Amino acid sequence: MNQFLNDIFIKEPKIIEGVYIISEDTFDENQNQTNSIFSEKWEEYDKEEISEQKKLFEFQKKWYLDLYGFNSEANFKEFLCSKKFILDAGCGLGYKAKWFSELSPNAHVIGIDFSDAIFYAQKRYSHVENLHFVKGDIADTKINDNCLDFVSCDQVIHHTEDPFKTMKELTRILKSKNQIALYVYAKKALPRELLDEFFREETKKINSEQMWELSKQLTDLGKTLSELNVKIDVPDMPLLNIKGGTYDIQRFIYWNFIKCFWNHELGYNTSVSTNYDWYAPSNAERYSKQEFLDMTNKSGLSISFLHDEEACHSGIFIKENISK
Repeated sequence: MNQFLNDIFIKEPKIIEGVYIISEDTFDENQNQTNSIFSEKWEEYDKEEISEQKKLFEFQKKWYLDLYGFNSEANFKEFLCSKKFILDAGCGLGYKAKWFSELSPNAHVIGIDFSDAIFYAQKRYSHVENLHFVKGDIADTKINDNCLDFVSCDQVIHHTEDPFKTMKELTRILKSKNQIALYVYAKKALPRELLDEFFREETKKINSEQMWELSKQLTDLGKTLSELNVKIDVPDMPLLNIKGGTYDIQRFIYWNFIKCFWNHELGYNTSVSTNYDWYAPSNAERYSKQEFLDMTNKSGLSISFLHDEEACHSGIFIKENISK
């Protein structure tokens, strides 16, 4: 085992297939269901054509820079170069952790995930010397206090059983005055929220085959609506939290009533996987901007950069010396 991992973890983890194991399951029913969903999602996506995967990875890299206030990859590289220990919390197939390791070759990068995607990540990137993969719960990392120089939890924390608890845990293991990148789903219009909340319970009753079929149907709907190329004028409806304006009809339905993701550039299978990602997990919390900021403040974090868009709230936050 690498000496630095010995120094970071509270006790030495076991190793299975090159992956460091700190925990394999949980007593939380919703978290176990969510873990299983993402294990299946990433197992399926691992079979996707490499060329199609690269499109998603490149899309996610560019979006990451926007989400966290980096005006270029060079700017992000400059930010990372001073970091010695970097954590990608909820790394999935590990492509962002791999990216971090390339941008900061002198750092040790840890990718941690509670799903079995971690084993696919290890197989893909086992040749990268400064990259280490860990299977475990990001809400209970088993990492010592004040160890890490940068934590990235991108598009993940809302999939944990108690996102506030998870945020406090990730803050605990971060060194004081260092940075954490956080992303949460934003609350949408009331009709969309009602459907999304309903599905958090119903998904437990739906088998995998049915959920994948629904995801294909939603993708077909999104594609059909997008290809209509129709714009509509919508009045403000504040009681429903629907914002007025001119909308493409697919985007109006998407944001306000039902998620039916379609992206021509990413392709059909990636769009299906994105719809599955939304509807299948039991854990998928959404937040208002103020709720997100209240949570970061109570975790002892101050704002360095803040980003808002219809899909999410995200930002770079700094750990203060005294937790609140």
